[in-house]
Order: sequence, then C-alpha cells, then structure tokens
Amino acid sequence: MRKLFFLLLLNSFFQIAEAQLCRFEKTNGLESATYFEAIAWYKNLDKISGNVLVKEMGMTDAGYPLHLVMVSNDGKFDAAQWHKQNKAVILINNGIHPGEPDGIDASMMLVRDIVINKIRLPDNVALAFIPVYNIGGCLNRNSYSRANQEGPLEYGFRGNAQNLDLNRDFTKNDSKNARSFAEIFHFLDPDILIDNHVSDGADYQHTMTMLTTQYDKLGKDLGGWLKEKFEPQLYKGMSDKNWDMVPYVSFETASPDRGMVMFYDPPRYSSGYAALFQTIGFVPETHMLKPFKQRVLSTYSFSQTMIEKAAINATELIAQRKKARLEITRETAFPLKWNVDTTGYTFVNFKGYEQAYKPSDASGLNRMYYDRSKPFTKQVKFFNAFKEADVTEAPKAYIIPQGWWAVLDLLKLNGVRMQRFTKDTAIDVQAYHIDDYRSSPRPYEKHHKNSGVKVTVFDQKIKFLKGDYIIYLNQPANRYLVEMLEPGGDDSFFAWNFFDAVLQQKEGYSDYRWDDLAAEYLKTNPDVKIKLEEKKKADAKFAANGSAQLDFIYKNSPYYESGHNRYPVYRLNKQ
Repeated sequence: MRKLFFLLLLNSFFQIAEAQLCRFEKTNGLESATYFEAIAWYKNLDKISGNVLVKEMGMTDAGYPLHLVMVSNDGKFDAAQWHKQNKAVILINNGIHPGEPDGIDASMMLVRDIVINKIRLPDNVALAFIPVYNIGGCLNRNSYSRANQEGPLEYGFRGNAQNLDLNRDFTKNDSKNARSFAEIFHFLDPDILIDNHVSDGADYQHTMTMLTTQYDKLGKDLGGWLKEKFEPQLYKGMSDKNWDMVPYVSFETASPDRGMVMFYDPPRYSSGYAALFQTIGFVPETHMLKPFKQRVLSTYSFSQTMIEKAAINATELIAQRKKARLEITRETAFPLKWNVDTTGYTFVNFKGYEQAYKPSDASGLNRMYYDRSKPFTKQVKFFNAFKEADVTEAPKAYIIPQGWWAVLDLLKLNGVRMQRFTKDTAIDVQAYHIDDYRSSPRPYEKHHKNSGVKVTVFDQKIKFLKGDYIIYLNQPANRYLVEMLEPGGDDSFFAWNFFDAVLQQKEGYSDYRWDDLAAEYLKTNPDVKIKLEEKKKADAKFAANGSAQLDFIYKNSPYYESGHNRYPVYRLNKQ
C-alpha cells in the first residue's frame, strides 16, 4: 500500500511538471510568457499546492490588478507572522521593464519546481513574487524595441500604460503601479528585494552581473555585513553553479582599465527605495547579448542561490536589519548625497573581449566592435565606496500643512507615523526660503526635475491650523522622511515638483500705483531705504532700473506675500 501511494504521488508530481511547462520551456528558450499566461500559471499552482497563494494587491495604470504570489513551506501567508517566525522574507519583482522578461519566466519555473520539490524551500525562508509589475508594458508586445538584445522572439515595452519608466517612480509615485508596489513592500517588509533586469552597454563574457544596494546607505553594520559576508557568498554560489558573476558593468566603450564604479542608486530606483527602509536590494542584470535561454537560466540560478544563502544567514540577516532599524530611529544626521571615494577599491575578475575597429557596413566609416575571438580575463579596479555629502541634521519633527495632501498621502502610503493638531497653534519653527534652483528644460519622467537647490534658513513663528500634521523623527521611516522632505535630496518631493506652487508669486502690483505707496513706505522705514541706496551704489544696472527698485521695496515690505518661495515643510528643533 505504501509503495502504491508513493507511486501515485510521484506520478502526480510528474503530471504537474508536464502540465506546467511554460512557454519558455515548450519553445526551448525562444519565447517568453505573456502577462495572461503568467497569471494563469500562478493561479493553477495556487489550486494544486497549499504552499502557494495568489493575491490581488492594488490596481495598475493598465487597468489590471497587481498580483502577489506568496510561497511558504507551512502554508501560512501572513507576512507579519513570517517575521515573528524569524523567516528571511525575499520579494522578487519581475517585468518592471517588460522588454527584459528574464525574471518573468525564471520565477514561473522556480515556483513550479518548489511545488514539485525539485527545489527545497528552507523552513526559515519565505518568498513573494510580483509576476509582472509593468502590466501595461507587458501587454504592449513587439519584437523591435530592444535593438541591442538577443531574444526572446517577442517581449514587452519599457514604458508603462502612462509611458513611464517604473524604475524611476518609486518615490514620486506617478503610477498606480508604484502605489500598489508600496503597499506590497510595506505589507511584506522584505529583508531582501530582488528586481530582475537585463543590462545594456559593453560586450563581455559574463551572463549575469549584479547591482547591489550601496552599502553605505544601509549603515555601518548592515552595510558592512552585506559587503564583507553576504555578498561574497552570492558570488561564490553563482560560480559554483557555473555562472561567473561580476558587479554591474558601468562602462560601455571605455577601457575597463579605468575601473568599474558601483552604481549610484538614488531612491527613484528600486534598490535605492528599499535602502530607505533598511531592506537589502539586489538588481540582477543579465547580459543583453547572451541568448535568452542562457539569461533566464542564470536568473533562475540567481534566485536559487539567494534562497540558499538567505537560509544559511537568516539569523544574522534578521538581527543586522533589526539593529539597523533601531539605529535609524536614533540617527541625528543624514547625508542627502554621496560621492564616489576614488581612494578605495577592490579588484574584480573581469572576463571581457578586446576592442577592435573595422569599416562599418552601414556607414562605411570606421567603427568599434568587440572581437569575440579575443577574450581576456583581467583584474579590474572596482570603486565600491562612497563618501557622505550634504549631511543634514534631522529635526525633532517636521510640520506639514494639511493642504499638501499629495505629499501626505505618499507619507501615509509608506507607513510614516503622523499626528494632527487638535486646534490652531502658533509655533516657533525653522523655515527654508528657496533662494535658487535649476529646473530641467526637458521633461524627465513626466516632470521638470529641480536640482541645485540653495536655501536660506530662518526662524519664524507660524500659525498652523487644526488638522495640520506633525511628524516626529523617532521612527523606522526616519531616513525616508529626511531624504524626501529636505529640498536638496536627490529624489525629494521638492526635486519632483510637488511643491512648485510656492515658487510662483500669486499677488503683485501696478508700478504706477505701487510707486506712491513705496515712497510712503520708505519714509516710515529708513532701514529699507538704506538697503535700497546701498544696492543702487553696488549695482549700476539696478540703479538705472526703476521697476527693479520698486520690486526691491515691495519684497522688503509687508505687502509682499510671505509664502512666496517659502518651503512649506517646517522643521521643529525644540520639543
């Protein structure tokens, strides 16, 4: 009877495996699954296995919901419970750029193989997958938009249903996709995020490259543990599976002798966003010139390796992350930018091809190409350390008037704890005046991004209304708050134009009318008159410009609106 039961069980597994061959396998690695095939695939696994659950987790711009696939050995799918059980939680995101579909197919096979026990999911690891993140782009299938890429026969498009690049949308949240992702991210609170991609750029021998969260952003201990212990295990694990992996290759036609630089990932990117919440982010980048089959199999191996190493290191990973979160709640200063430290580097064993030149068949002119008949292996410098820049002291709290609801909604979406004033309240705060900034002349991801921000800091008593928000910096979201609310942050809300309304003066005057009032004002305010005369002496153009002088008087009078160029996020430095 026992033998019969075993044979029936074995036959069932074979039937599942045969029924669940995906398009990638059926075409011998030539084709990738469609969006509808992928979702149906996971729903079928949900039906036949108690260890898989498919959930709908919010809408996308394409009008279809974002799905989350949860995989757990004990058949329990409560993310909070996973953390209580000290499971290492891994979130794998696929199809953010659907023209780079490697992760979509690799993840389908990985979950199937876990279900049939071809791969064992350790008891101390829980997995979650977003099958296809950019659904709109995935539905926009074609065979031409990835001109530099070797297969598959058809694939999706980089832009989503709004033509947004979703890997630039993690903080500004212009897409419904990004808002749904934030819900998933904070629901899971993953220890590790994997965001599967395909690279562009130079030609080389490696199939898999990897972009890792900038160590420094994770703090000394968590970042150091990642750099010195966990990351080397991933490289070793991939090598043991015959995939020699290197860091993301940062050069294209430049000589590798100049070295490789670790990717700088501000919070608009998935790994930069994850770092704001002390989640370790990895972006596997398979090489676009390798056959699709080879790329998918290496992506599969990468996920498998991550599971293996997360299981071995789960206790340390969880402890290091817990420690980092505690440190963030106590941190008093945060860097808003980072610069590469060119004095420190390691060496990478890089396998490339020699560059050569020949006449172009297209233009007839001389062109560069990589000569695959001349492979080489050499040690290349890898600059993987960064120095802090624009370090900002964190306030005790930020105060945001309730009218800025678009920002407040995103703070709530990201789990920020906030309180509201129960009555109108006048408070002494520190305010910023936006003195200067540059706004990009061309749109970038639906915005004319602000940069080069210069501010004047001043103290002012401001009346806040009942319902306005006060946000104390004693919480795990501290780094997110500082990087998003300080106007000089790389991907702050000011950088992404959320506060541009304060940069426009709403009230003004007619010169002929203001001239009389200005003269009267100077008579009763001699200090302003002195400033005016000093400026006229120092600036000949100003002295010859009556309108400029009237504007100077206006901006130094109570007639000028106090909110113009005053940044509407206020710092409370005293309790």
